Amino acid sequence: MDPRAVQAADRLHSAAIRLLRRLRLLDKASGVGPAQLSALSVLVFGGRSMSLAQLASAEQVSAPTMSRVVAALERAGLVEVASAARDRRRLVIVPSAKGKQVMWEGRQRRVEALAAALQERPVMEQMALARAADEILHLASLIRVRPAASRQTHRST
Repeated sequence: MDPRAVQAADRLHSAAIRLLRRLRLLDKASGVGPAQLSALSVLVFGGRSMSLAQLASAEQVSAPTMSRVVAALERAGLVEVASAARDRRRLVIVPSAKGKQVMWEGRQRRVEALAAALQERPVMEQMALARAADEILHLASLIRVRPAASRQTHRST
């Protein structure tokens, strides 16, 4: 693999993680935990209701873990769990109006903080970062991830 591509990928990876960690500090204002916010984000910004299995898959967690997350979201009034229209045995999870409001307010806090930081930079750099954001979104669409092999537990003897 081209060492320049590896070096650029490493820097991009570190920058993305650092940026998201800094912005995530603002999420405490929502009063909702990170796992719950993440699941709620999938529902709100994904724009559709999901089954528990679909949501667990999207969040890369087990169904029992997602069941606990959804139960907490439901108790907080952030989601509603209902029977599917076509199959009453199947449950679907939809964000409530309160859940949508929490996510949009959180997004606004993050965007405002990022915009404030961008305003500190020269206009040409702001424009370059906007173009880079478009390229990063395109790059994200090109990444193909193979399913991981099942994990094996290693026991010490």
